[in-house]
Amino acid sequence: MTDNLHDTDHNAFFEAFLTLHHGLPRQAPGSDASTRRLLSLCGPLPARPRVLDLGCGPGRSALLLAAEAGASAPGGGAEVTAVDLHAPFLDELRAAAAARGLADRVRAVQADMNALPAGEVEDGSFDLVWAEGSAYILGFDTALARWKRLLAPGGTLVLTECEWTVDEPSAGARAFWDPQYPLRSTAGNVAAARAAGYRVLGIHHLPGSDWDEYYGPLAERVRDRDGDGSPAMARAVAATREELDVRARHGHEYGYTGYVLQPVEASGGDAWPARPETAADAPAVRAVHLAAFETPLEADLVDALRADGSWLPGLSYVAEAPDGSVAAHALLTRCEVGGAAALALAPVAVDPAYQRSGAGTAVVRALLAAAGERGESLVLVLGHPAYYPRFGFVPASRFGIRAPFEAPDEAVMALVLDGSVPVPAGTIAYPAPFGV
Repeated sequence: MTDNLHDTDHNAFFEAFLTLHHGLPRQAPGSDASTRRLLSLCGPLPARPRVLDLGCGPGRSALLLAAEAGASAPGGGAEVTAVDLHAPFLDELRAAAAARGLADRVRAVQADMNALPAGEVEDGSFDLVWAEGSAYILGFDTALARWKRLLAPGGTLVLTECEWTVDEPSAGARAFWDPQYPLRSTAGNVAAARAAGYRVLGIHHLPGSDWDEYYGPLAERVRDRDGDGSPAMARAVAATREELDVRARHGHEYGYTGYVLQPVEASGGDAWPARPETAADAPAVRAVHLAAFETPLEADLVDALRADGSWLPGLSYVAEAPDGSVAAHALLTRCEVGGAAALALAPVAVDPAYQRSGAGTAVVRALLAAAGERGESLVLVLGHPAYYPRFGFVPASRFGIRAPFEAPDEAVMALVLDGSVPVPAGTIAYPAPFGV
């Protein structure tokens, strides 16, 4: 009898908590910009990718994905299966999809993420499994384990997770988080993803403005419900007030991070394993650059950068061919923009025997992921405007960043690795070996 009463109270509280969120633009920290950023980190997608949005709420991300995932190809845009347990959220989603002309692309399914229904959600059926702000319901590790089977060959898992952003969280922050959902650091979650058999294709630290998009409307809703409703609603309002108060006092200690992951077996197994270069790789790296370019300038540049103060150990990566030889190389070194630290991506080279095989993409993705894990926030590249956008690069001029020489605007590109850090504006100052 006591257990039944406890369950009844919990269910009433949960329903009141969800009711408190009806009609709000978001049910967790996030933004359309962050959704698009995570989507860009997934790399090329089919023209009409199959997407599973788990814990979709009223479908802010589901609607964006239905309209834009794969949309660069004719007839693009995703086919989205959107799953949530709360029927009123799905009603909101259906109405919004119809209003936007996306009803034929969005299928709403009422289901528990812990018990996805066979026939509605089949294993191996999705190019993207998406979960913004909902993986905590299962727990990060459980989500990684259970959702891998849902991915089609080559499929990608995208999820966001709340985590510590300081080495030593305060007692006040821990008092709130530890009893309900113990947090880890980015390094801890990256290690968990790799242990679960995933490659890390990309990491995106959600900026503080993503919390404002969620908490601003929610705070107004709480004020509107003050003293209004059932005991369960009163509890939900009190719990939300506590959450808002903890964020105000300790928000600098934790934040949300988005992870773009691909099962190792789904991303080609060990066809192009990428790793930091070792001292023994230097001759092979030079040989790749000599073979890839018409002059020795790039090979000489790599050698000069190794001896320069801009060199960052661990941010020179190679991709291995099936026979263990070096198939591709990519390098990040320290540069500055308006006096602020940034990274320069250059050179990038692929042995001609392995060009257009995925080796270059593999080594660049691994290198950028490594930079993100180290806490770097900005990468610059001067490169082909048809190639680098697949990694999320956009024209640097959007941020007021310019090259110290004449170059086509679309060829000077920037990639923001950490959206929580202000993007500096100004002229790029390259390391001395670049000669500019």
